[in-house]
Amino acid sequence: MDPFPLISAFALILLAELGDKTQLLAIMLSSRHSAFPVFLGAMLAFLVVDGTSVIVGGALLGFLPLKWVTLGSGLVFILFGVLTVIRKEKEEFHFKERGFPLFTAFSLVSLMELGDKTQLAAIALSAQSASPLLVLVGVMLAFLVITGIGVVLGARILRLLPTKYLKMGTSALFIVFGTVFVVSSITGISIL
Repeated sequence: MDPFPLISAFALILLAELGDKTQLLAIMLSSRHSAFPVFLGAMLAFLVVDGTSVIVGGALLGFLPLKWVTLGSGLVFILFGVLTVIRKEKEEFHFKERGFPLFTAFSLVSLMELGDKTQLAAIALSAQSASPLLVLVGVMLAFLVITGIGVVLGARILRLLPTKYLKMGTSALFIVFGTVFVVSSITGISIL
């Protein structure tokens, strides 16, 4: 069994989510609610949204040739890398202190993940992989780490990790992965 799909999915999602809006959401919610329900709600949302994405990505290969899926994935990764560098986000979160933290975390994370770069990355990685299940495990392990960090450290994490450096690293990783996918598609040589 080749562990690369798990490792690449873990690394890509981990770096992409550091300082991202879903991690900031976990930080905000855990600073106002009990940590465990926030963590559980967020993880369930990631499993539902990204689990579905991995299934879609694997099914995509049944309809399109691998060359075109690889080329499209590469271009999407490069686009996300470039957009992450040039985009300036001003995201503010306003939540009521009352309510059900598990449901709040689940619903908000689900909404934030729909169409997010990590959801599209999960689709692309599973379409590239012979083992979409390993991709899902890598994706979920990355979310486990990121959400755990956000929940445990709460609002203090933003003071420890400068967001601009996290965005630069994420951008570089997306561009590298995208370039590798595009080159693999054009040359027919599987680099990953």
